[in-house]
Amino acid sequence: MSRIYGRVGSTGRSATTVGVMDIETPLAGRALVVIVDDRTAHGEGVDSIGPLVTELLGEAGFLVDATVAVAADEVEIRNALNTAVIGGVDLVISVGGTGVSPRDVTPDATAAVLDREIPGISEALRSSGLAAGALDAGLSRGLVGVSGSTLVVNLASSRAAVRDGMATLTPLAGQVIGELSWIEE
Repeated sequence: MSRIYGRVGSTGRSATTVGVMDIETPLAGRALVVIVDDRTAHGEGVDSIGPLVTELLGEAGFLVDATVAVAADEVEIRNALNTAVIGGVDLVISVGGTGVSPRDVTPDATAAVLDREIPGISEALRSSGLAAGALDAGLSRGLVGVSGSTLVVNLASSRAAVRDGMATLTPLAGQVIGELSWIEE
């Protein structure tokens, strides 16, 4: 629910509240967050990225079903993504494991789950991330695509890549989810 305040008197330092109106914020969809990080998956580290992604999704109107952490293992990542798709979420975002090192296998696992890729969104995420100074976003091999009626997105794991990626992704995700919902009707 959003709260809108009406104000009068834009000159000077103070304004008078003339009314408060609560409105229902439409739900953009259900989401699941998958953190790909060996240390977090084994309980050895603190996940600071999952709460950030959850917060940004909430601000965009998504209801986040869960955040799960998996090791950088193709089978674990694929299983987490498939579970989200089978669970019927509208959007699943994986964070991490998108780079060029041998342990960065998220795109490889994601490719096996996707029915159709959406390369334009992947390119937009890389381009905007690089422009914002998030080198890991610019070097990301991350994929974006559709599996069933779920939008699947891989993001690089730095806070800058996540913040910029979510700002770029949100309007595009809304469009894709809307189109997928329309097809199902």
